[in-house]
Amino acid sequence: MSFDEEESFEHTLLVVREVTVYKIPPRSTSGGYKCGEWLQSDKIWSGRLRVVSCKDRCEIRLEDPNSAELFAACFIYPGQRESSVEPALDSSRYFVLKIEDGNGKHAFIGLGFNERNEAFDFNVALSDHDKYVSRENEKEASEKNATDSLIDIHPAVNHRLKEGETIRINIQPKPSSGTGMLSAAALSGAVLKPNTLCLAPPPAGSGKIRSPLPPPPNDPAAARMTSTSQGVGQRAPTENTRQTDPLTNFSQFE
Repeated sequence: MSFDEEESFEHTLLVVREVTVYKIPPRSTSGGYKCGEWLQSDKIWSGRLRVVSCKDRCEIRLEDPNSAELFAACFIYPGQRESSVEPALDSSRYFVLKIEDGNGKHAFIGLGFNERNEAFDFNVALSDHDKYVSRENEKEASEKNATDSLIDIHPAVNHRLKEGETIRINIQPKPSSGTGMLSAAALSGAVLKPNTLCLAPPPAGSGKIRSPLPPPPNDPAAARMTSTSQGVGQRAPTENTRQTDPLTNFSQFE
């Protein structure tokens, strides 16, 4: 769940039934705090501890075990764990917390656990919250990059006419290009004539009758045809002479 989805989301990471709070002296050195310098008389409170994850912020709440009344709270913001919770230099069961009153004022108090394993669980709960914040930040970054990389090719557009709007359409005749089945001349009333079939003229020598090739000299049929044609040629002058000779008609008078 991302941080912006649920503002009131809280998750309890750890509950320790009894812890001790001390009033600590100012830091003696820049190296850190030492719980050996705390006195037993500096004990100011004991009660229940809860570690709560609130979105990207972690809260260490010191509450009354019976009434759940809040005694103090330590707010750990992202990247500020070392300045809000500091372990003691001489013991793993003691820590120094930076508490706030909600009005911008803060103070430092000592926190002690009765058992070493409780102090270990306290560190683990803080580490789990840091890992949770890192995962959520990476998830949001990846989702943002994926959203930025998407291109809306077909955005949603409302094409409906608003009240009072009209549409005017001007239709103009499309000029014919003459490339279809009917050209511009046909559309204007011209009569389409069918194409006439044109044949090429015969060659110049096609009117003459060609004589057949002479037969071979040894062909018997050719010899008979030659003799017959010669006989007819010899008899023809006799017949023609008989018909054309004017003296033949007067032979009886002799």
